Amino acid sequence: MERAIEDFGDHLATERNLSPHTLRSYLADLRQFRRYLEESGLMPQAASERGQLEAIDHVAVRSFLSSLYRSQVRKVTIVRKVAALRTFFNYLLREGRVRVNPAEMVQAPKAEKYLPTFLPVEEMFSLLNLKFSGDAEGFRDRAMLELFYSSGMRVSELTGLNLGDIDFGRSLVKVRGKGKKERIVPVGPQALRSLREYLAARNELLQKQQAGESDPPLFLSRNGRRITQRSVARIVDRYVLQSGISKKVSPHTLRHSFATHLLDAGADLRAIQELLGHENLSTTQKYTSVSVAKLMEIYDRAHPKAKG
Repeated sequence: MERAIEDFGDHLATERNLSPHTLRSYLADLRQFRRYLEESGLMPQAASERGQLEAIDHVAVRSFLSSLYRSQVRKVTIVRKVAALRTFFNYLLREGRVRVNPAEMVQAPKAEKYLPTFLPVEEMFSLLNLKFSGDAEGFRDRAMLELFYSSGMRVSELTGLNLGDIDFGRSLVKVRGKGKKERIVPVGPQALRSLREYLAARNELLQKQQAGESDPPLFLSRNGRRITQRSVARIVDRYVLQSGISKKVSPHTLRHSFATHLLDAGADLRAIQELLGHENLSTTQKYTSVSVAKLMEIYDRAHPKAKG
């Protein structure tokens, strides 16, 4: 089964063009399923790989899901694992390595709906108005936070930016999103100003960078290499702590704040969809629920009859 999982991983990487995060999650889910079958004694014993794979039935899949429920795994995670199993066995079906897809006979749970967490405008401004250090790292950190809020890009998109992706003349940035899809998004004047300040000081970090970069990254770590997503998350944590904001804030919270503030200000939902790089409008519509929740909060707080 492990060989089939590896072949499936190669298929996803080369033909499906999935993001590295999705690819890692799918393969981890499949290996967890394989380990469960082995540890619970449900892994079929067969003379060939095909015989082993074909002997895995819907009962084994349901047993795996039951173990997840008992472990109180979140429904949204279980939904993803079911999707991984269905996609895996569909691939094997097309390759002629199995005759049926056992995961198709299993119903996935209905995932809970989570409202995006975002910062109110005043908290967002308190974060951006912090005093940053006057060295290259301070200029870099301010530019990253400003760019997050100005463009709504994902942290993976921010760390993937190269120097040539910023068009200062037209106030645009080229973003490579999920599935390597590119989009062009506008950038506000404050973010561009912060980027210029950072680029003027970037050589402090560039001196430590190894030569031979054909496509130089925009944001560098202190050792002169492309900054990582984990480093960006740590940087956001540090400034959130300095700002006095008491809630947990991730880089994705800044993306949610960007979308929610645009919607509250009257921006068109389809325009926000394009800016965020969502493939489906339904993904963007969750911000409508956030705005309705905010309206209800204001109503309950302000209307004389709201509590009666």
